Amino acid sequence: MNSNYMNTQSVIETYEGQDLGLTYSAEGSVFKVWTPAAFAVSLVLYETGGNDLHSGMTADTRDSGRIVHMQREESGVWQVRLPGDLKGKYYMYRAIFADGTIAEAADPYARAVSANGVRSAIVDLRDTDPEHWEKDQSPPLAHPADAVIYELHVRDFSADDSSGMIYKGKYKAFTETGLVDAQGQAVGLDHLVELGITHVHLLPVFDFQTVDEMKASKDGAASAPYFTDYNWGYDPQHYNVPEGSYSTNPAEPGVRIREFKEMVQALHSHGIAVIMDVVYNHTYSVDKGPFEPLIPDYFYRRDYSGRLSNGSGVGNELATEQPMVRKYIKDSLLYWASEYHIDGFRFDLMGLMDSVTIREITEELRLNVNPNLLIYGEPWTGGESPLASQTLKGVQRGKGYAVFNDNFRSAIKGDSDGWGRGFATGEYGKECAVAAGIKGAIHDFTDSPVEAVNYVTAHDNLNLWDKVLNVLGLRHEAGFPELENGRRKDGGSVELAVALSNPYVGVNPGNVLGNEAVRRSLLANGIILTSQGIPFLHAGDELLRSKYGDHNSYRSSDAINAIRWNRKRVFRPVFEYYRGLIALRRSHPAFRLHGRQEIERSLEFLRCEDGIVSYLLKDNAGGDSWDNIMVIFNANPGPVTLPLPEREGGWQVVVDHNHAGTTPLRVIVDGEVTLEGLSMMVLFDKISAPGPRSKVIEIHYERPDADYRGWNLWVWGTGIQDGQCDFRQIENGCAVARIEVLPGTETIGYILRLNDWEEKDGGGDRFITFSGTEETVKVLVRDREQGTERRIG
Repeated sequence: MNSNYMNTQSVIETYEGQDLGLTYSAEGSVFKVWTPAAFAVSLVLYETGGNDLHSGMTADTRDSGRIVHMQREESGVWQVRLPGDLKGKYYMYRAIFADGTIAEAADPYARAVSANGVRSAIVDLRDTDPEHWEKDQSPPLAHPADAVIYELHVRDFSADDSSGMIYKGKYKAFTETGLVDAQGQAVGLDHLVELGITHVHLLPVFDFQTVDEMKASKDGAASAPYFTDYNWGYDPQHYNVPEGSYSTNPAEPGVRIREFKEMVQALHSHGIAVIMDVVYNHTYSVDKGPFEPLIPDYFYRRDYSGRLSNGSGVGNELATEQPMVRKYIKDSLLYWASEYHIDGFRFDLMGLMDSVTIREITEELRLNVNPNLLIYGEPWTGGESPLASQTLKGVQRGKGYAVFNDNFRSAIKGDSDGWGRGFATGEYGKECAVAAGIKGAIHDFTDSPVEAVNYVTAHDNLNLWDKVLNVLGLRHEAGFPELENGRRKDGGSVELAVALSNPYVGVNPGNVLGNEAVRRSLLANGIILTSQGIPFLHAGDELLRSKYGDHNSYRSSDAINAIRWNRKRVFRPVFEYYRGLIALRRSHPAFRLHGRQEIERSLEFLRCEDGIVSYLLKDNAGGDSWDNIMVIFNANPGPVTLPLPEREGGWQVVVDHNHAGTTPLRVIVDGEVTLEGLSMMVLFDKISAPGPRSKVIEIHYERPDADYRGWNLWVWGTGIQDGQCDFRQIENGCAVARIEVLPGTETIGYILRLNDWEEKDGGGDRFITFSGTEETVKVLVRDREQGTERRIG
C-alpha cells in the first residue's frame, strides 16, 4: 500500500436512530434524511414514478411535484411528517447547499422505487407480504459446517427454453414446482431439492443500475448508454430495494417486493436457505449514485490528494470505516434479514470493508435477528486502497465469519483463466497444499474449519468445465468464440457462435464418466465436498455447465449464461455423482467437523505425494456411525494400487470412479485397493453406535445495561474448538453462547472479554465444572457488579 495514502474525511455529525428513510402508516408518514451539510432540504412528492421522462435516470424535475419543507433536527437529520395515507405516491429529497448547489435525489434509505430507480416510492410493506409470510421460517442450520452452498444468478436459473418455466428470468421462476423435462427429470427448484444443497447464494438482487427494467419486462428501448440486457448486478443503485428486472412488473413498486418474498418463501418451504450477495464496497456511479448528491464528500474514500480511491477497480470505494457509512450498511443488512427473511450474506470484495464493520455486522445480526446467519466474503480487494484495516485472509480468525479459500482453489485447479494447472488438472507437487485445504486451513489462516469457504470456481473467471477444457487444450476444438464485454471480438453473432460450438467434444454419451475432462471436474469438486469447512458450488457444475469460454460473463447474453436444463438428461451420471457426494457429506458428520482440536484429533493424512492424497477420519470422527473412513484422491492419469490399513472384515467402498453415495458398492478384504486414474474413493471399515458427539455448555450472560455489543467469551479445554466464542442470541434479557465440549470433559475455562481484550468482565480466569450425563448444561453468568456464575439447568 502506498504510504502516502491517507483518509481525508473530517469529523461530522452522526445519528444513532433506527428510523432514517420513510416510516409509513395509513394515518401519516415520517420522512427522515441525514444530510448534515445541507443548508435547506425539502421533500418533493410526486404522483408518478418519473418513467415517462426521456431519460431513465436523470431529469430536471425541479418545477414539478409538491414541495414540502423539512426541519433540521439534531445530528444532521432533516425531518417532516405528513398526515394522511400517501401510499402509491413517489418522493425525492431536494437539498440546497451553502455554495448554492441544488441536488434532487432519491432516498438513500428507499425501500421501494419506480422502474429503473428514478424515484423513491411509498408502499405499505404489509401489502407486499405473500400469504402465510408471517409463518415463513429459515430452514434449520445446526452448525455452519452443515451448509452446502450453491451460487446462482436469478436470470440464469430460468432463462433457457429448456427450463420449461413460465416466468423466465424472474423471481417467480423459483415458485414453479413439479417441472420435469421430456424424460421426466426434475428441473428448477425441484432439481435443487433433488441435488441436496442447503443454501442458494444469489448473485446481487438489490436494485442495480445497468439493466433497463422496462426493457427487461417489455419491449421498451434502452434509455441510457450503460444499459445492457444482462448483468451480474455488481452495480449498486438502491441498496434496500429488490432489482426490478427480475419482477413481472417493475413499474409497480410493490410487485418486485412481493415476488422477491415469494421466491424466498418457496425456497424455504423446500428446505433451502437464501444467501444474498451484497456489494457494500463501491457503487456504480458516484455523482449519480445513492449517496453523493445528498451527502457530498463523505461516503467514499479518498487518497492524500482528495481523489477518489479505487480499491474496487471500478473507480470508487465506500468508506466503511466512517460511522454513518458503517451504520448505513448495518441498517441495510438488518432490513434484508428481518423484512425478507434472508439467511446469510456474501460480501463482495470484503477486503475493502474495514474489519470493525464486518465484526459488528456478524455479532449484531446474529444477536438481533438470526443466530444461524451465514456470513462470508472475498478476503481481497480489486486494487490498491488507503484502508488500513482491510478484511483479508486471517483477519477473520475467531470472529464468526468465513472467507473464500483461494489457496485451496488454486492448489486444486491452477490459475483461474489460463493454462496453469493444479492437483486435479495435472500438476504434481500440489499435494500438501491440497491437504492444507482439506483440513479447513486450520494450519494456514483459520482458527476453525468453518472460517473457510472451499470452492474451485464461482461466477468470476472460467467456470469449472471451461477451465478443464482450457488446460487440456480443447478450447479451439470446442469452437469457443473470442469474447469481450459480452460481444464477439470479430463482431459476429454470439448466439450463432454458441450454436456452432461443441463444449463437450470427445464426451461419449454412453460413457460420460470415462471422459478425462469429466473425471478431472469430478475430482476437483469431489475434494471440495469431502473437505472440512463450508463447500461452495457454482450453479450448473453438476450438469457440466459451459459458458463457452467466457471468463467474464458479467454482461454477456443468455446464450452464454443460461443454464441448459436439457443437459441433465445427457449428463445424468455426473448429476448423480454430485448428488451422492452431497448425500455422503450431509449424512456423515466426519466430513463436517466443528473445530480445530476435533480435526487434529480425528484426521490423519496417510500420503501426500506423487499425485496421491489420502487420509483417515478415525475413531467415529465427529460422532460418525462409521468407525474409520478412508478418503483417497488419485490425480494420476492411470490407475494406482495402494495399501489399506488392516481391518477385520475389510473395507466397504461407497465412492469410486463410477458411483458416489452412502450405500456400499463392494467390500475389499485383501489389504490393498486399486483406484482408476483421475478418480477418488471413499471407504469405511465398520458401523457402530457412537456416543454423543459433544456436550453443550450454554452460558447465559446478564448485564444490567443489556448492552452486549462486542462482548464474547475466550474459552479453553473444550477438546473441539478453543478460542473466541460469540454470543448468538438474546433470551430473557441475557446473551446466550453455546460451547461444544468433548464428551468426558469435566472442566472448561473461560474469560468474558470486550472485543479483542479491550476489557475483561471479572478479575481473571473462570472455570465451569460439570459432570453427569446431561447433554446440555446451562450456566448463568452475571457481570462483575452482580456476582459470578451459577448453574440454571
